Amino acid sequence: MSLSPPSAPELFGRRKYWAQRFGSAPFLPMSRAEMDELGWDSCDIIVVTGDAYVDHPSFGMAIVGRLLEAQGFRVGIIAQPDWRSAEPFAVLGAPNLFFGVTAGNMDSMVNRYTSDRRVRSDDAYTPDGAGGCRPDRAVIVYAQRVREAFPESALVVGGIEASLRRIAHFDYWSEKVRRSVLLDSRADLLVYGNGERAIVEIAHRLGGGETIAQLDDIRGTAFTRRRVPSGWVEIDSTSIDTPGPVAPMPDPYAMESEIRAISDAAPAAEPGVAVVRFTRQVKGADRFRSVIRMPSFEAVRDDPVLYAHASRILHAEANPGNARALVQRHGDTDVWLNPPPLPLATREMDQVYELPYQRVPHPFYGEAKIPAYKMIRFSVTIQRGCFGGCTFCSITEHEGRIIQSRSEDSIVREIEKVRDTVPGFTGVISDLGGPTANMYRLHCKSREVEAACRRPSCVYPGICPNLDTNHAPLIQLYRRARQLPGIKKVLVASGVRYDLAVESPEYVKELAQHHVGGYLKIAPEAIAEGPLSKMMKPGVGSYHRFKELFDRYSKEAGKEQYLIPYFIAAHPGTTDEDMLELAVWLKQNGFRADQVQAFLPSPMATATAMWHSGKNPLKRVSRDSEEVVVPKGLKVRRLHKAFLRYHDANNWPMIREALKRMGRADLIGGGKQHLVPAWQPAGTGGAPALATPLAAAGRGAGRPRAGRILTQHTGLPPGPRADRKR
Repeated sequence: MSLSPPSAPELFGRRKYWAQRFGSAPFLPMSRAEMDELGWDSCDIIVVTGDAYVDHPSFGMAIVGRLLEAQGFRVGIIAQPDWRSAEPFAVLGAPNLFFGVTAGNMDSMVNRYTSDRRVRSDDAYTPDGAGGCRPDRAVIVYAQRVREAFPESALVVGGIEASLRRIAHFDYWSEKVRRSVLLDSRADLLVYGNGERAIVEIAHRLGGGETIAQLDDIRGTAFTRRRVPSGWVEIDSTSIDTPGPVAPMPDPYAMESEIRAISDAAPAAEPGVAVVRFTRQVKGADRFRSVIRMPSFEAVRDDPVLYAHASRILHAEANPGNARALVQRHGDTDVWLNPPPLPLATREMDQVYELPYQRVPHPFYGEAKIPAYKMIRFSVTIQRGCFGGCTFCSITEHEGRIIQSRSEDSIVREIEKVRDTVPGFTGVISDLGGPTANMYRLHCKSREVEAACRRPSCVYPGICPNLDTNHAPLIQLYRRARQLPGIKKVLVASGVRYDLAVESPEYVKELAQHHVGGYLKIAPEAIAEGPLSKMMKPGVGSYHRFKELFDRYSKEAGKEQYLIPYFIAAHPGTTDEDMLELAVWLKQNGFRADQVQAFLPSPMATATAMWHSGKNPLKRVSRDSEEVVVPKGLKVRRLHKAFLRYHDANNWPMIREALKRMGRADLIGGGKQHLVPAWQPAGTGGAPALATPLAAAGRGAGRPRAGRILTQHTGLPPGPRADRKR
């Protein structure tokens, strides 16, 4: 095995598999009866998913299924099977090539639990929003059931849940470091990131007669092996970023000649045993046969500093243009990660999103409503990826930071298809966006610089001078879309990166005057430098510049519109004083958050490494490197959320207690300069349910809603509209 320099065959350039003679299915079959109607005796590939099957390009199983169908394969879907036995996993029989297992569009643990580990009562990806229709750690459970049903079938796991657990990772729900999901699922291969290239290559090579064990050279995949093959250059990760002594090993600072001399003096290896050569730097062609040895699972499990070090190494090797393979020992087995997948070209993106999706749920669900589908049925994806690098976000780890954009013509064709075919369409496109609304066609000015870059963000601590921030193509797309016959309005519901938007006032004008339905969501996340520096987010000055432009252009159009700012409570690097500063800022600016989000340490995120280790992996990690304040514990997390909802009377006792402890009792009182009053309305915050002369002043405070991850904050403007909710 040896990886070649970055290049990839055309996604749709391979000769189609023989089963393409069956043509395209109206819906990918979920039952034997549907297979019979299509004339299939078997499926070539079966996709098991934790979501209801919606044949729409916003759902992963639909993209993978339709893409493989376009390659000539017969693809079946097993959606939300009952995991309590293996029988539901045998409903379509054994696939000829492999099973593909995914938890769905969301991580199953994030989907089921709040940031306070409370069980959610609903699931947006399930018919009628019913909860409890998928297991915890769905990838592991589904894969194990597949193994029970068909022990000999090849098994590939993928999707967001597998992607974020491809190496040893901190698991917030069990408060421990777990090993790679590849091992716990007993899968043959793990596909991480956007998996189109990998899954197509896997299918064609298995269809061509190769075994799953031979597929060890596909980018964007992880697999297991016993040792590093001969001919590879193995680099000790601690020679790249030194956390402190971990185990006896060759001196990482020795000259390569010294290392080679030691190797030459060593006894010859036994046949079949790899010869490992440690080195600090690899040049030229050697880069494509070099692998970085990360600290083992056992080491990162027992040592949080080594965990932070491993996180830093993983994120440093994230650029497809220069990333090297990674290997991490688990017991007597190596988990090997090939470099990330190469981004799709525009023509490939167009082809993927213009496959024959029905854009509705499978008829199996009848009249049942699937909330997630309702949210996106009139939306159109225009790009993928995000170069923001926010440490708490999983987009970069999964989709990468290189923007992959569709062509304007392809997007327009999809809008016309929505207009002409989707039931219930009223003329409003609900969202024209992606992970970030305004990164369409933004890219590095130099492909050479991009391929060599190792920065985790293109916009922090400031916008990189090599980044092309031209919003003209996006403005042109917006204008063309809103002028299409039958289209009354095109909204932008994806989050806007406002520090980029202010680089193009013309974009802000187009956005404010034509694409906002009264409220626009943006994400400052924090205002204090402490948390902002750990989030890799811009300062509040960028927010104020954007707000000035947004308000000006809204007023010019005669529209009353407001910004909805998102903020995160209890993020690493946040102190009680930081949250107090934010609460005062919110009150001064007339914002009242309806729902708030507390930081949830998702697997593999940089902020999660901070949470677990108390170290900052954004800088070189060592035993005495920067310590990060981590607001752990239910009491402090509740206080930070309470500061975000300073206006809720139920939170006032907690806030008053904190203000006194912090020496800020001057913020308690009834004036405009105060944060909370000294009195307590009857029936709130533990006060007796007895009317008092001042109780009327607290009318409407109501009970606080539970904080939720991935939900909006309603920034309510001051004055008579203060009771409106979006």
